Amino acid sequence: MLKRPKIAVIGAGNVGATCAHWLVARELGDVVLLDIPKVASQTRGKALDLYEATPIERLDCRVTGTDDYAELAGSDIVVLTAGSPRRPGMSRDDLIRMNAGIVAGVAAQIRERVPDSILIVMTNPLDAMVYAAWKASGFPRERIVGQAGCLDVARFKTFIAEETGYSVEDINALLLGGHGDDMVPLPRFTNVGGIPVTELMSAGRLHELVERTKTGGGEIVELMGTSSYYAAAAAILQMVEAIVRDKKRILPCAALCQGEYGVDGIFVGVPCVLGAGGVERIIEVNLDDGERAAFATSAGHVRELVDVVRALFPQFA
Repeated sequence: MLKRPKIAVIGAGNVGATCAHWLVARELGDVVLLDIPKVASQTRGKALDLYEATPIERLDCRVTGTDDYAELAGSDIVVLTAGSPRRPGMSRDDLIRMNAGIVAGVAAQIRERVPDSILIVMTNPLDAMVYAAWKASGFPRERIVGQAGCLDVARFKTFIAEETGYSVEDINALLLGGHGDDMVPLPRFTNVGGIPVTELMSAGRLHELVERTKTGGGEIVELMGTSSYYAAAAAILQMVEAIVRDKKRILPCAALCQGEYGVDGIFVGVPCVLGAGGVERIIEVNLDDGERAAFATSAGHVRELVDVVRALFPQFA
């Protein structure tokens, strides 16, 4: 008998709870929603509420809420969303110190409880946090990956669809670099139904959409007062589905580069083939001089964040 996949989601806040909802709605497997003891009651309540929706939607998924890491046993995929948002008066280094500590503690539990799982990280600042999780877990690079590019490229596609009036289903796009304002959307690799996007709008308008994509996270925060969670959780779903169903999808993810694109030893957004083995391959595309320079700048900023992690946590050096 085939084993039903088991997916653990750590962090039952907006992103984690919404992620659990998407995973169950797509019937990808049993879901364990875990958070700290302080919010254990709410975590169990959210899980039970979601579980009680499954008969209505005719979904064969078990949903469990817990604060006990022992419940992770048998998980095939672990999604890490736990962490603190940046609060007023908090410096970048303060946020890194707080969240790297959280991520490292969780990653150590994952290493102990489910050492053969695939770990997807979505805690900010993303590129630095997936690095911290890698160091704390000791996982090989194919079994640890950060979610950033899937969300960022989805925003780019949304803005193109909104501008052109064409279906989001026909829009293909590519985006590289860190999860920040210096990410690198690539119009040269973007098309609508095979038609280059450059033929569907002016260069000036396309540039405006690229810039809006770069600041898309800030736009959401300004409107809602909190970070994205519907689209962010859907982006995690996209990655989990590719792995659970061994789809071999090419998705932009924060993967550990070991020489690809001239980058070594850090996680940065690159096109990845996601399948049952996790990150099964990093695809290198030929960049022009401008694209290469922009990517190098973005990767350099990621390295700066990683250097902060290394300075704060010498064991991660």
